Amino acid sequence: MIQITGEEEKVSVSDVIDRLRSPEVGAIVTFLGTVRGSSGREKVRCLEYEVYKEMALKELSTIEEETKDTYDVKDMAIIHRVGKLGVGEDVLLVGVAAAHRRDAFRACAHIVDELKRVVPIWKKEITDKGGR
Repeated sequence: MIQITGEEEKVSVSDVIDRLRSPEVGAIVTFLGTVRGSSGREKVRCLEYEVYKEMALKELSTIEEETKDTYDVKDMAIIHRVGKLGVGEDVLLVGVAAAHRRDAFRACAHIVDELKRVVPIWKKEITDKGGR
């Protein structure tokens, strides 16, 4: 499951975990990225995410296939929110189901690292000093 959702749609960790459960799964690893309230010494007001959606979905599909080819995973979910998100709000949810924990942890880390590296989603940080 791959989704890019707007700021109005909330992420449900429990729904994703329930979706990933199956008799073949012995480990479900999740990563939940949230908006921090500070960046260095500056107070963050919010983050604004923009996306080139068509290309992002294509890149996420590639990451999904690479992950399945590299790790012994049964299923996965990748949900990224875009738009204006306030401090404490959920931004990214990655869930990976595997027979064993090692593959689940490694696959989850791989997905997050690759997403940050290649998926065209841009973040603008709004602080008390302005945006960057």
